Amino acid sequence: MRPSPRSLLAAVTAAAALTTSACAGTAQQTGAAAYKLTSTTPAAAGDIDSFTWSLYGEPTSIDYAYSFDFPPNQILANVCESLLRWNPDLTTSPSLATSYSNPTPTTWVYQIRPGVHFHDGTVLSADDVVASLRRNLDPAVAGDWAYPFRNVQSIDKTGAMQVTVTLKTPDSTFNQYMAASPGTVESAATLAKDGKDYGNPADGVNCTGPFAFSSWTSGQSLVLKRFDDYWDPQLKAKAGQVKFVFLSDPTTRVNAFRTGEVDGGWMVPAGAYDQLRDTPAGTLYFGQNTTVADEVVNNLKGPLGDARVRQALLMAIDRKGIVKAGAAGVGEVADSLVTANNWNGAPPSTAADAAKALPAYPYDPAKAKALAAQAGVSGQKVVIATSPLDSQTTIITQAVAQAATAIGLKPEIDTVSADKYTALFTDPAARQGVDLFLTFWYTSITDPLDMYGSLQTGAFSNYGNWSDPKFDAAVDQAVGAYDPAAHAAATEAAQQIAMTQLPWLPLYTEPVSVFLGKRITGVQPSIAYLYYPWAAQIGAKG
Repeated sequence: MRPSPRSLLAAVTAAAALTTSACAGTAQQTGAAAYKLTSTTPAAAGDIDSFTWSLYGEPTSIDYAYSFDFPPNQILANVCESLLRWNPDLTTSPSLATSYSNPTPTTWVYQIRPGVHFHDGTVLSADDVVASLRRNLDPAVAGDWAYPFRNVQSIDKTGAMQVTVTLKTPDSTFNQYMAASPGTVESAATLAKDGKDYGNPADGVNCTGPFAFSSWTSGQSLVLKRFDDYWDPQLKAKAGQVKFVFLSDPTTRVNAFRTGEVDGGWMVPAGAYDQLRDTPAGTLYFGQNTTVADEVVNNLKGPLGDARVRQALLMAIDRKGIVKAGAAGVGEVADSLVTANNWNGAPPSTAADAAKALPAYPYDPAKAKALAAQAGVSGQKVVIATSPLDSQTTIITQAVAQAATAIGLKPEIDTVSADKYTALFTDPAARQGVDLFLTFWYTSITDPLDMYGSLQTGAFSNYGNWSDPKFDAAVDQAVGAYDPAAHAAATEAAQQIAMTQLPWLPLYTEPVSVFLGKRITGVQPSIAYLYYPWAAQIGAKG
């Protein structure tokens, strides 16, 4: 997920259709679309000394406890590992835990992989796992991943290489989160030594991944070096070094791609898709995603407190137009707050039923205006927060403002700096006076509950403090259900309530984008790049 408006160039129009269904094997054509989803790129022909990768922003830290966004996670995915691994096909597999079991509904037991070294040469132990996981429970740390640990009673070493997590109540999502940042394992000694300096530019991190932290020049770049003692031969890094450069300006990023100044990057500016499709400088790829662009309803005490007004606003937003003008046609209107990929683990019939049962909000300004009139909100002000980050954000904000006007509201656009915009997601004071703001929200597990759980009463990300007892009960029932069919059915019930009440307004989905320069290849395009060691597979192009 998360709260990151992305950098984009001027919008272009290119009609295309997108399917978000899972892909396997090599490239898949999406109907008559002008693009295709790709599960992998040509394998590397050999090793390479180094490559340079662009980031749209500089992380504030690479401490896994605070890694909840695109820039830090795509770095840490190659440096720090979790108990399990989220693979590019959105399945999970063993990583630092060779196996796990669930002997009782409230117990998860992990067998820790022997012979794994941290980057400083010390050997992974169960004590390191306990210290790393417990850190998520520590109120003094106050990390971003408290939610996956909300049902944890204790985390204990129960064998020489065994760790047991005891839950207060059954939680079917806990084990899934062990493949993402919540399951990260760091050296206990390093955590104790670095304290509050852990993860900062001077100290970096000391984990077990295929790359080790090397240096961080604030405002410019962060360098990783290959870890020669890495335990997994299948993901031993093919590059000796990766240099991440911070290029916030989308035009600068695209120019760097075209000139070869940088070798690649995720999250390509949509306005540059046409330029980068045909350039001899490299190749543009699209992969499967779990991200939905949403308008967050932050204030339920104003005119948007009436669900009819939220429904009317969604019906008045020209979402097809946003996809065409803001995402270069690469995307599709979203019917829910999650993608079809999030249902990969559900029985097919249940996932299909969930999709069919979703309320529809077709573009109909006249009907929307009549619905808003029933609520008696004509002439009331709504504040839409935005930031001059890129043209896509601007296009969406303008479309939402036009929709608000169409249903009789008086929109006021509040343009804030990028830093202040980021603060909307973490600081309640920053959100005061704001009715709506945009997010591109990705999930960290292949389960809709990662999204819907964040909308339960009192959840950190429930910015508007929306509350519905039936929704809370449905989410609780789904979380407690280990049976896939029961889990999916309860999740569907929660989704149905959320999409009727609309605490957030879904706008559109789009695929992951990645550009590879002509020197490199090997990456697997997928949202899993936020937790999977994707850079290890990049090597020389034949």
